[in-house]
Amino acid sequence: MKKLVRVNDTMQKHCSYVLTEPVGGNFHPEFKPELTPQAMLELGIFGGKYMTDCQKEFPKNWFKNAKLCPKRHDPTLNYFGINASQPLSVWRKKDWIHPMDPRGWFQWYCRYYMGRRFSEEDIRQIKRWKAMKRHIAQLQKNCHRGDLSCRRKQRQALLHWAYDTRKI
Repeated sequence: MKKLVRVNDTMQKHCSYVLTEPVGGNFHPEFKPELTPQAMLELGIFGGKYMTDCQKEFPKNWFKNAKLCPKRHDPTLNYFGINASQPLSVWRKKDWIHPMDPRGWFQWYCRYYMGRRFSEEDIRQIKRWKAMKRHIAQLQKNCHRGDLSCRRKQRQALLHWAYDTRKI
């Protein structure tokens, strides 16, 4: 059942971790993402730049229809066509980045989805994911159901956190 994953990309050299759970299964009971990493990449997140140099780590099918731009961050590739990202430098300054996942929350989610468990970090990231839910209430309060043009930046930010606001 256990599988060793070796990582050697731009941000991590000679790193490894162990997958201990089935792909897409055995999630923490409070963690219920609405989108898989593959679905998020296909919809368009992080201006297409996020996963361009570490594709070997994840299943090839995640990238078959992914909206990616290896040269630069391109907000037009985002599902809502708007930039809803903060630079990695801001994330580092706020101490949101764990050394094991130097790309941040989405990298953590991809690895968690694949079956890696990292107890204390998993709890921290799940708390951060749950905190994003407050934005859903704002969409429900301020937008007509199905109006995807309402609060596009907030919707894109939620998409970055595996919330699917297309149904709100």
